[in-house]
Amino acid sequence: MPLRSIATFLFLLLFAGAAPAASILVWGDSLSAGYGLKPGEAWPTLLQTRLEREGFRHKVINASVSGETSAGGRSRLPAALAEHKPDIVILELGSNDGLRGLKPQLLADNLQAMIAATRAAGARVLLVGMRMPPNYGPAYTRRFADTFADVAQTQNVALVPFLMEGFADRAELFQADGIHPTAQAQALILETVWRGLKPLLASAARR
Repeated sequence: MPLRSIATFLFLLLFAGAAPAASILVWGDSLSAGYGLKPGEAWPTLLQTRLEREGFRHKVINASVSGETSAGGRSRLPAALAEHKPDIVILELGSNDGLRGLKPQLLADNLQAMIAATRAAGARVLLVGMRMPPNYGPAYTRRFADTFADVAQTQNVALVPFLMEGFADRAELFQADGIHPTAQAQALILETVWRGLKPLLASAARR
């Protein structure tokens, strides 16, 4: 066999045996879509850089939509799962439900449905929790925050209790609307998400 043919054969053999890169689908609202930020500043982009730096081959697909509710995310998710075939879904939805004062039970139902759809597609879930400002009243804010923990427990999925852990009371890390974190806060968000995501990555590596 000519040398060129041997080289081509070996290349095709190696290429065929190479495992395709896994993917992580970020399924969120404006807090993940990068509202008010420049391209490349939002935490999902920083996540891609972190993965590459630590030797993970995962590709981050940020399909977050500003203004999205859990109901909207639930309706769009099946098509996204079919298109992107993710290995992990970071589910960050619910903030807009809370801001609209929707019933926490509706949020729970939608989160559970999205978790079920994700599992049926062969992917794992990292659920990201949110909290409401105190002006929504102690009863509602408590029920809202508890919804994420309750869903994570009943569905046995990994949980990040609060996306803005550690800086929610620092006004200088929020944009003028007081809702959306600044570019400077994105690295803090990434660290919070990373703590919940890394065990899933390690588990996949062991498998």
